[in-house]
Amino acid sequence: MTVGPARSWESTLDSVVVYAQGALCRRLARGTVPSDGRVRVTGLPRTLDPGSLRARVLGACGPRVAEARVATEAEVLGADAPDGLRDEVERLKDVYATALGRRDRQVSRIAEIGALRPVPPPRKRDDPHRRTPVDAWLNLAAFVDERLTGLHHRLGELEEALHLAEHELAVAGDRLERASTDASSAPVETTVGALLTVDGAGPGELELELEYGVPGAVWVPAYRLDHRQGDDSGRLVLRASVAQRTGEDWTGVRLAFATADLRRRTDLPKLRSIRIGRSQPALAPAGWREPPAGLAGLFSGYDAAGPRPGPAAAEWGGPGIAGAGGSGPVPPPPPPPSRAAAAYGGPPAPGSAPFAAAPAPIPSGAPRRAAAPPPMAPPPLVPPAPPRAGPPRPSGPELDYDALVLRGPDERGERRGRLFPEAPFDPVVAEYRRRAEAVAALPLPGQSVRPRESAGSFDHRFDAAARADVPSDGTWHTVTVGEIAVGLRTEYLCVPSVEQTVYASLVLSNATGQALLAGPVDVTVDDEFLLTAALPTLAPGGVRRVGLGPAEGIRVTRRTHQHESTAGLRGNTTVLSHGVHVELANGLARPVRVEVHERVPVTSDPDVRIEERARWTAPEEGAGPDRHAPGTRIWRLDLPAGATSAVDGGYEIRIPTGKSLVGGNRRS
Repeated sequence: MTVGPARSWESTLDSVVVYAQGALCRRLARGTVPSDGRVRVTGLPRTLDPGSLRARVLGACGPRVAEARVATEAEVLGADAPDGLRDEVERLKDVYATALGRRDRQVSRIAEIGALRPVPPPRKRDDPHRRTPVDAWLNLAAFVDERLTGLHHRLGELEEALHLAEHELAVAGDRLERASTDASSAPVETTVGALLTVDGAGPGELELELEYGVPGAVWVPAYRLDHRQGDDSGRLVLRASVAQRTGEDWTGVRLAFATADLRRRTDLPKLRSIRIGRSQPALAPAGWREPPAGLAGLFSGYDAAGPRPGPAAAEWGGPGIAGAGGSGPVPPPPPPPSRAAAAYGGPPAPGSAPFAAAPAPIPSGAPRRAAAPPPMAPPPLVPPAPPRAGPPRPSGPELDYDALVLRGPDERGERRGRLFPEAPFDPVVAEYRRRAEAVAALPLPGQSVRPRESAGSFDHRFDAAARADVPSDGTWHTVTVGEIAVGLRTEYLCVPSVEQTVYASLVLSNATGQALLAGPVDVTVDDEFLLTAALPTLAPGGVRRVGLGPAEGIRVTRRTHQHESTAGLRGNTTVLSHGVHVELANGLARPVRVEVHERVPVTSDPDVRIEERARWTAPEEGAGPDRHAPGTRIWRLDLPAGATSAVDGGYEIRIPTGKSLVGGNRRS
């Protein structure tokens, strides 16, 4: 029975979930399933991870996808294939080479003209001295100066043309380097598709959903904060800086951003038993079993159907087609060592130990290299080790079942239908994946933090409100995710003992159920950009302060006075009295609340007492977005518009005779 080619369906990229590294893409395809149920879905990227492909039927109960596998083909592009950027770079290279040659030739002409010197004729011994023709010298000098003036003027023009050609070549090269990798830039275009087998399909149309993972995508969060002065509300917009080089442009897709690691393995840990008594050797895991009976006869019908077009045609779409950048057909992978076949397909070869890799024999028709000189003495013959009793014991990599590959009917010998740890190497796909994974090394935007570092032990997902476009060019693009509900209030803070300036700040409180990841936040006040600050990670319910800079409309003045006296019956106690006077003037057109910070000395000596004389308060432990130093005291003043207010405070330090403060008793 001859099986025809699968019917091709075009697919559309619908949604993408970008993880900390890598992305999970979802494509939709619609069409009528043929009678044999074989469908080929085209449009998949070249960096696709074959092990991540999943397919299912949408909106139907009876039909189901029975098989899904990745198929790669290659097609030689015609001579008239559009490749504007690459052609432009090649053209500018020729222009630059021409301009460089003209400049070099002009420089050589200037050197030739500049080397002109008057040479007198040789004089014999008996000849009298001749007079020097000054006019000839002057004429030659004038000729050289005139020629050099014209040549240098022309050299300036050629230098400018060379500089312009170099600049245009650099710009075109940069555009080519940053161009989208969605279109192939090689003479051979490699296309990737999914071969699906659908069972139970009716005569109508079906919609299929394909999901697959790709490397080469990263993202970092960023924010924009809009605030109005005098208003306790604002807008915090979450934005994502995305860079991807997955090999396909994300055009009009629904984006979501997750902090999880897409490559993190989810294997269950192996719990070892704890025994009390004599130590016993650990049992080696036995992952080998005998191959099923009749495995060789499983492919009899496949062999009876006749030979296929060939490995090159089946894999690349035509015989003798080379991969991108190659010069010939891609050779098949070398045969694996016999130990893998013995471990996963059958008993080891007779006369050899299990898992022993035997040297490959040299065919009789193969050309032989020049014979090496014989050794001085033949090495002693080592008898082969006796075969180990019992079934083979696979090693750790051979027990990694996620990495094992089930070989299909195209394999020959004992490899058909058996598991092997090594996967076939495709140099074309490996090059695409290498270029895609280079996106992870991009320099981050200013004050950005990778989501895996800021998320901590929890993972979060943020869905974008609208569809967006992200080209596959490996550069950063900004995507608006949505508005986040946050609590916002304006506070004014001053520490007059350090600086007599009042600073404005915004206090953000996370009112959502998700964490706000660390990243840069652009603060806009009254529709004018103010600054870019670094927002730390805010857990649900967390509070942080974002500084807005000095408040020019509020003035603060601080004055202090100190007085030293003695107390007690015999004057054996030194009393240091400190007074603080703070004045605030509100020049704004709205009432404000100012928080004034002072600091009281702290002692650990029980003989030294500190008595406070003020109506300030100590900050509550753990309250507010800031951490306070020991001895901090706070005044909170409500100032109407255009009002002035003053507060007084102070403290006394009582020190027994014979003791003194570090730095002097009169220290403020």
